[in-house]
Amino acid sequence: MSGTLNKVMLIGHTGDDVKMHFFEGGNSIGRFPLATNESYTNRTTNERVTTTEWHNIVVRNKGAEICEKYLKKGDKVYIEGRLKTRKWQDDKGQDRYSTEIQCTDFTFLTPKNEQQDGMQQQQSQAPSQSQKPAAPAQTQHVQQPEEDDDLPF
Repeated sequence: MSGTLNKVMLIGHTGDDVKMHFFEGGNSIGRFPLATNESYTNRTTNERVTTTEWHNIVVRNKGAEICEKYLKKGDKVYIEGRLKTRKWQDDKGQDRYSTEIQCTDFTFLTPKNEQQDGMQQQQSQAPSQSQKPAAPAQTQHVQQPEEDDDLPF
């Protein structure tokens, strides 16, 4: 087999609200952290151990706007995409690397009533803040368009 595959599928909880960045020409990008958990029992101590892995999710354009509108911290979401590693330099000129999930597809998994309950709790805690509307009853499912790659095939 001579082909390759770069595919990631995650189900996890958002660690923060979607942070948006808008560009000239109407394009946008949304970023948010996603936590996935793994639980196992330590055989020597019989103690239940849970580890959390954090993933940086990047969503583009219409998908990013939908995520910003309906996702909030703690919501459960299915993410499908591909790994992308970026190289950048920090303030000291050192090369740094960030690995992100470039989201191509997502489905909201938090039921509508749980989102509304969370919003009511937020409203009682901070009534002066504007609130986002609750997500529709069905899960959102948006297929992101594939970006042009520099690959010859």
